[in-house]
Amino acid sequence: MAIDFSPSWMNEELALVRDTAIRFIDSEMAPQDEAARKRGHVGHALWRRAGELGLLCADIPEQYGGGGGDFRHEAVFYEEMARRSLTGMNASVHSIVAHYLLNHGTEAQKQRYLPPMARGELVGAIAMTEPGAGSDLQGIRTTAARNDAGYLLNGAKTFITNGYLAGLVLVVARTDPAQKAKGMSIMIVETAERPGYSVGRLLDKIGMKAQDTTELFFDNVQLGPDAVLGGDEGRGFYQLMGDLPYERTMIGVSAVAAMEGAYEATLRYTREREAFGQPLADFQNTRFKLAEIATSVKVARVFVDRCVEDLVAGRLDTASASMVKYWTSDLQNRVIDDCLQLFGGYGYMNEYLIGRMYVDARIQRIYGGANEIMKEVIARAL
Repeated sequence: MAIDFSPSWMNEELALVRDTAIRFIDSEMAPQDEAARKRGHVGHALWRRAGELGLLCADIPEQYGGGGGDFRHEAVFYEEMARRSLTGMNASVHSIVAHYLLNHGTEAQKQRYLPPMARGELVGAIAMTEPGAGSDLQGIRTTAARNDAGYLLNGAKTFITNGYLAGLVLVVARTDPAQKAKGMSIMIVETAERPGYSVGRLLDKIGMKAQDTTELFFDNVQLGPDAVLGGDEGRGFYQLMGDLPYERTMIGVSAVAAMEGAYEATLRYTREREAFGQPLADFQNTRFKLAEIATSVKVARVFVDRCVEDLVAGRLDTASASMVKYWTSDLQNRVIDDCLQLFGGYGYMNEYLIGRMYVDARIQRIYGGANEIMKEVIARAL
């Protein structure tokens, strides 16, 4: 009997959403993945198609153009992409941007931006990291200075996911350089025909080749007086902290699904591949290693499911979200490394799923807050 990794939170409605996601991924996303990996992005048409199918902003209320579901409706899409190591369409960052708008935006901002995001017409990105400031957000130097027309935005950002295709960027900037956390605001930047806004090179990453990760530059970008998220200056740090459990649970969901995909691929391979006249799966070392992997993945699934349920119920705390992000992403790297070893030399080839999974997994321990920062957050809650 096969080991069951099904989420505890699945139901019939979510199963239908998963079916839609799988059909879209297998018929429209996967066939384009190799071309997307070569050019460094998936293109706008794929985003719009995902929007047509209701796969974007699935947990945004219907009054703002979303699907009216909850985090689970998002999770099924992330899981099926992660299980196949299809990382070009970063719908999770898109959703994070939508949730900043939903949770902190003015009514006008929600009405203006959320419907086109749900349709895939506006791809969302959030610009926090700078060349000299990563996890330490208080080191941010980008400024948004008041002038007669609104705000003048100056600075540079790097490692920006969805940066090349983004039509809407939330930019973390200092509206009051004299203050620390209280001097930060999130600025809303529509990128189309925006003088002073420019996109740098597509960054040459070791993994996630199909995902558009870029540098962004703001040279005297004029923004209107309504460009501050929520309308009030100085609330950027608070806004960022409030949505971190959502982001970190996303990472945990993707991590466990990637492990499940790696395990399933490895199980198939070891049953088909022969050495010394017998399948690899018949060797005790292989069987024991697969048993270890299956156990690790099963435990991770239970932990992630609990966090998903807590998030939906509104009771997931920051420490627990940090735990799931750090522990599952660390485990993901170890499990996929073990799986790759069972593939032998073929595991080192890009044409094999496990090789792509191996390099794609490494960033999970860094973005969303480096795992060392996660341990610090957990330690402070002890």
